[in-house]
Amino acid sequence: MPSALARRMSRLGTETAFEVLAKARALEAKGQHIIHLEIGEPDFDTPSHIVEEGRRALQAGATHYGPAAGLPELKSAIAAEMLRSRNLRYEPDEVLVCPGAKPIMFYLLLALIDEGDEVLYPNPGFPIYESMIAFSGGKPVPIPLLEENGFAFDAATLRSLVTDRTRMIILNTPSNPTGGILEEPLLKEIAALAVERDLWVLSDEIYGRILYEGAHTSVAKFPGMRERTVILDGFSKVYAMTGWRLGYGVGPRSIIQSMTKLQVNSASCTASFTQLAGVSALSGPQDDSVEMVRVFRERRDRIVKGLNSLPGVSCIVPKGAFYAFPNIKKTGMTSQQVSDLLLNEAGVAVLPGTSFGAFGQGYIRLSYANSLENIELALERMHRVLKSRV
Repeated sequence: MPSALARRMSRLGTETAFEVLAKARALEAKGQHIIHLEIGEPDFDTPSHIVEEGRRALQAGATHYGPAAGLPELKSAIAAEMLRSRNLRYEPDEVLVCPGAKPIMFYLLLALIDEGDEVLYPNPGFPIYESMIAFSGGKPVPIPLLEENGFAFDAATLRSLVTDRTRMIILNTPSNPTGGILEEPLLKEIAALAVERDLWVLSDEIYGRILYEGAHTSVAKFPGMRERTVILDGFSKVYAMTGWRLGYGVGPRSIIQSMTKLQVNSASCTASFTQLAGVSALSGPQDDSVEMVRVFRERRDRIVKGLNSLPGVSCIVPKGAFYAFPNIKKTGMTSQQVSDLLLNEAGVAVLPGTSFGAFGQGYIRLSYANSLENIELALERMHRVLKSRV
């Protein structure tokens, strides 16, 4: 049996969250109680009106192939959402609906990046950015997100990283894993640089509605950016629809057409009943999403206060998403060591900051998409274990 894989497979990374989850499940199988703070998934049910629309669509026969780029009614609803939430006007044929939001990253990079092209991406950041840049043949160039800058960066640093080989910048605001945001003045400077150097921008705005202060701003709103930006968004986070696999990209018609070709050659299309549920999500009541963000804010405040009381730990307040990214450098341990210690001795599953890139060393990520009761218990366990080690 042939055993050699294509060389490109060596460039493909993974998500450590699922590896930690597997370790945690193995400990649970042995009888250990684990509090799961590792997975970035809302612990809320999908709102009932969305579920009901999915059920109705299934019973009505929405179980067949649909258009590769998405059902017209969902693409129209997404275009309306872009106008409502960002004051950006798009036509339905500038929308691509996918089974999840990750394909937007894949398709855009595969469509635009040639061997050796450089792509700037946030680090620490969502690990699939670096993985997919490398897989597409590009060179990943990290933009350091520093705690002293609120896990943002400054325009001078960004400009210093741009070369004649730079083709694209990836932005993520609010951020996974840090919960940091890119403020509007910085986005304006990024836009000016992108226009000046003729760069594409992938703007990952999947957490755009899980924001605890101010209003979300898209880089696409600035002059010259609409024609060089693809916005990535989806339903998994704000509508608690992770298992429905429904995401989308919005951008210039020409690149959306090229990305649609990649969808035709891979997923073919997105499940029709899921898309009809998505129409209900965007056009129906938003009360459940608003309440979810309110609960996340309450949990954020509690977990940050608790983390700052732990030996050797400090944590700044995240402004969006549902993650805390505490500094654990004063424990004298690495991110991996702290992560392993908390899982094995405290029964608390977290992720090492290095799961999100080299600049995550000295940090861990905790998802507060869990109950206040479990968060309180996790903090108690962490305090007990760290007190004996630090």
